[in-house]
Order: sequence, then C-alpha cells, then structure tokens
Amino acid sequence: MKDVYINDIAAYLPNEAVDNENIERVLGQVGDRPSRAKRLILRSNKIKTRYYAIDPNTRQASHTNAQLTANAIKKLQEQGTNLEQMELLACGTTMPDQLMPNHALMVHGEVKMQPLEVISTAGICLSGITALKYAYNALKAGDKEYAIATGSENASAIMRAENFTPEVDAKIQQLESNLEIAFEKDFLRWMLSDGAGAIALSTTPNTDKISLKINKIFSVSYANELDACMYAGCEKLEDGTVKGWREYTPKEWLEESIFSVKQDVKLLNENITYYTVQKPLETMLEQNMFDPQEIDWFLPHYSSNYFRDEVYEKMKNAKCDIPQEKWFTNLSEKGNTGSASIYIILEELLHSDRIKKGDKLLCYIPESGRFSTAFMLLEAV
Repeated sequence: MKDVYINDIAAYLPNEAVDNENIERVLGQVGDRPSRAKRLILRSNKIKTRYYAIDPNTRQASHTNAQLTANAIKKLQEQGTNLEQMELLACGTTMPDQLMPNHALMVHGEVKMQPLEVISTAGICLSGITALKYAYNALKAGDKEYAIATGSENASAIMRAENFTPEVDAKIQQLESNLEIAFEKDFLRWMLSDGAGAIALSTTPNTDKISLKINKIFSVSYANELDACMYAGCEKLEDGTVKGWREYTPKEWLEESIFSVKQDVKLLNENITYYTVQKPLETMLEQNMFDPQEIDWFLPHYSSNYFRDEVYEKMKNAKCDIPQEKWFTNLSEKGNTGSASIYIILEELLHSDRIKKGDKLLCYIPESGRFSTAFMLLEAV
C-alpha cells in the first residue's frame, strides 16, 4: 500500500462577497415582506460574508455548479499542478446542475482534460470527502499515481426568491393569511452559499513545499437510527418517512416548493453533535486511530457558530479535548459551502504558511442529511 499526499489545494468563490445587509437583495425577497427569520438565523450562525453564483445586478446565475468546480481545478493548474499527469477525477456535490449525466462528467467537459477515470459521489456535506476518499483509496492501492478530488456547491440556484413565487401565489389563492415560506425552507436560505475546492493528490510528496500526508479518512452513517433531517426533492411525512418528487405532480412541485432544501431544525439541534462528534470520536479512540494530545490543528466544518461550543463539549465527552485555540475555521468570512467547506478551510490554512513540518491535523465533516460524519487525519511532511 502506498502513501498518499495532498500536494496542493485551490478554492474558487464566485463574484464579490455578500454581506448580511445585502443578502436578501441578491437572493430576492419571498412574499410581500422581508424574512422575519433572517436576522435571528444570521445572529446565531455568525456568518458575516458569503458568495453567490448570482450576478448582483441582473440577479441571473453567473456560474453553473460544473463551472465553479472547473474554475477551482483551473486555479490548481495556475498554482503549478500539472493537469496532464492526472489519471482520476473524483467530484462530490450536493446538487448537480442536472439529474444526468453525473456532475463529474460535466466538470471533465468544462476543464477539457485528457481522457481519464471520472467518478461522482452523491450526498450532502460528505460528498466532497467521499470523493476525496475514493481518490485516496485508488492511489493507496496503487491503481493510480495522480488524482484530483473536488467538492462544490451552487446552493443559490434553488434559493432565489423566484423559485418560491408559485408557492406563495398558491397560498394567496387559498386565502391563507401567512404568506411566507415555511421556516424549514427559510432557515437554509440564510445558511448556505456557493463555492468550490479542488485537491491535487499524488503518491509522492512535494520536494519544495509542505505536503499533507493522508493518514486516515474515517466515515460512518447513523441512518439506521434516525430519520432524514436535511432533504430536497421530497417532503417529510408525519411518520418520519419521505415522499419523493416522483410521487407529486408537476403542479405540486411548484406550489409546495418540493425541490427546495429543507431542514428539520428540531431533529438537527437534538442530535447533530452527539451523532457526528461524540459517538464517532468514541469509536475512533477505542480503535486507537489517533491521540488527541498530538493534534496541532482541528479543522471543523460546522454549519453555524451556534454549534461551536456544543461541538467542543461533545469532544470532551468523548475524551478528545482539543482546545479551541487549536481550531481553524473560516465560516464567518466564506460561509457554509457544504461539501466544498473542508476544501476551502484547508486551502486557506495550507496557504497561510502556518502549518509546519510534523504538524498533525484533524478535519471534521458532519452531515445532517440523515446523520453521518467523517474525520480525516493529516500530517504535514
């Protein structure tokens, strides 16, 4: 089995940063009044700026998901990665631009790289790390020597106000007084944003700068224990099951905003940190996968600063006390970009020159879709 190294990382964030005062101007206002939930949610998540693949003047889409991803790969090339060496492209995203062909094939077409193996991984936040794990395993097994893995999101494509107009209009026709979209939909309009990251992998480390050796990628699902929590293209029923989009009529797709992203906030708050932090860390430490005392950097991808202290409490419950002064996140400046977040966090830290040889990093990537999680152990060489 070969060692596998992250030799470079690139991030791409579209357009100019959007601050909290302009967020509803860019996404658009749903209904006849501004969102009443927006300020509460923004105060809680502590996100100050984020990026949208939306032209702020025309409010039209400026990039597709595939284009965001391709731009991250092109930045890798600008930074010195030889794309012609690549033998594998693995791409993860939550919401591709189309049902088929798969996202990675569309990215391959955008970048116009040479023929190579291409795979797309599905999921939500974990899709970026599962793409990376596929590439890691291919290199570790000796099947390939060079690969690129990506994580990307274009959440704004379905968060613009126009997508909710038919639902609000339907409520007017039904003479309902509350002409707003439901909280589980409105909640995520102020939580999600756009961006892409790309990682260049090799079986040999850099000779002139730091590489990050991948020591372990651990992931686990608890879908056997809990219902869906974050979902799209379906509705969650009272018994906890979901009814998929194919069981609704096209008229209902519009009037019920079936394809919007929704969050069961109560289920999230009650379970997210136990199932994505404490329980998996207990398993990892029982199996002696790492020593918390040796971790120099903890890179958490959490959706909201609201969870920061709770994440720390659950870490301590699992006897994994990594002090918060060792934590690194850029959520407040670059937003919650889902599957791209860990790429964008890693990219900033790696290029900050703060990592030194011998440093050990622990990355945390949770997913509330149906409660699953991943941790990645890296070592600077």
